[in-house]
Amino acid sequence: MKLLVTYNIPRAPFQELPSDWEITFPEGEAFSKAELLRLLPDHDILLSIFHAPVDKEIINAGKKLKLISNYGVGYNNIDIQYAREKGISVTNTPQAVNTPTAELTMTLLLSAARRVAECNLRLRKEKESMWGTMQNLGFGLEGKTLGIIGMGNIGKNVARKAEAFGMKIIYYNDRTEVPAYHRTDLNTLLKESDFISLHTPLTPLTHHLIGPEELALMKNTVILVNTARGSVVDEKALAEALKNKQIAGAALDVFEDEPHIAEALYLLDNVVLTPHIGTATIDARIAMAREALDNIKNFLKGTPTNIVN
Repeated sequence: MKLLVTYNIPRAPFQELPSDWEITFPEGEAFSKAELLRLLPDHDILLSIFHAPVDKEIINAGKKLKLISNYGVGYNNIDIQYAREKGISVTNTPQAVNTPTAELTMTLLLSAARRVAECNLRLRKEKESMWGTMQNLGFGLEGKTLGIIGMGNIGKNVARKAEAFGMKIIYYNDRTEVPAYHRTDLNTLLKESDFISLHTPLTPLTHHLIGPEELALMKNTVILVNTARGSVVDEKALAEALKNKQIAGAALDVFEDEPHIAEALYLLDNVVLTPHIGTATIDARIAMAREALDNIKNFLKGTPTNIVN
């Protein structure tokens, strides 16, 4: 079995594999598309990474390809419908990313609510003038309503963590019901929430799920957190809403055109920006590699796990 690994991910989990697996890693950080097109025809399985496209051209190059095991929970980088048409399965790593993403969500929520990132930057410039009992006021969490859009594994993890802060949880989900929390429609969630956290996958239906009309329904004291996918939010509309104080703040780990970010966001104090670090812990990176490899092992045994197409 010949496995092509597109990115230089942690090697420790690869030490536990069968000796008859032939594994090809990039010499540098990642394979270029040209290198993938050259190498793929000789490989059975592709271990892709969440931020690098696997398009029709790459899929067609995989003459022997049976499986694309994606390193990450998001799989919008892969043309999964075309892969299905070609008889190629696609898997993802939902368990490994769950807790680190939920942890970062709460980090961003707290940072925006208590203006931590803003105060950190301003204090270095303004120094003593920053101090004052009625200056730098933020928002507390206890007793506030957190609206979660997308109540999957990560959404439920965030809900449990938010409950520890005394928050009331409501959610909008177009699929399964979660009895522990109050389910509502999207418009009601937007109107009633003090904080809103996005945990929905990016699909044609969720593209710009949060746009000008949705932002207009929110309280002017709301804080929006996005650790899902950038294009779930209309970035330009959000920047305008933040600039005009239509909403109080935002905290974003993902963006529409990564690594490019709408220039207007860089200029605003009421938004926290991080460079897609939801799963950026060494523990998570190793666990993601292990889950991606487990998906391959299970597929080869005839008991596939985490199939998304």
